[in-house]
Amino acid sequence: MKIRQNIRHFATKKALTMPVIGDIATEKMVDLHVRVFGERADPDHREEREPHMAAFFECTFDTYLAALGEGFPEAEAREITHIQANFDFYNHGWTEMMEFPADELEAHYERYQQFFERYDIDIANPLGEFRTIDIPDAPATLEKLENPEHPHAEGGFADDVYVEDASGEVATGGTEEPDDVDVSVAPGMQEVDDVDEEAA
Repeated sequence: MKIRQNIRHFATKKALTMPVIGDIATEKMVDLHVRVFGERADPDHREEREPHMAAFFECTFDTYLAALGEGFPEAEAREITHIQANFDFYNHGWTEMMEFPADELEAHYERYQQFFERYDIDIANPLGEFRTIDIPDAPATLEKLENPEHPHAEGGFADDVYVEDASGEVATGGTEEPDDVDVSVAPGMQEVDDVDEEAA
């Protein structure tokens, strides 16, 4: 999968792992992800999907912290959570929201198979043991799976995590984490927060 990585992602990582601030950062990041993916949804279905997405994304931040705790670098830990989301989008037929084509689902799963198996995660059960709260149901559009359209998907990046840095350069594995990260640049840590899609 191709993802972005900049100083805000490292600041968010720091915020999410701090007492008290971690709860605030999680709430802000859930809101951000609901907005970003909601904007990709079919407008006729966006509102009805938002409660499901909010609860689902909240659980994925536990996945993120678990992956970090197991030694995954920031880019890979975040990619794992995005893969979970794409499994969920696929299961609901929300193909217009997917970040990679449906025919790459297995390849993305296999790259993190050991981690996923450890927590009972698979394509049909994308949260596994991280499903710790009730996830509201949301209507599916399974008919879209017959001829899926992926306007926001980028194919050809299933063999590794591809990271686009702040300068637009793309490399595998992610950038090196800075020594001094200012947590105040994380989403939700400012009074006025104009965070865009690049922070997701």
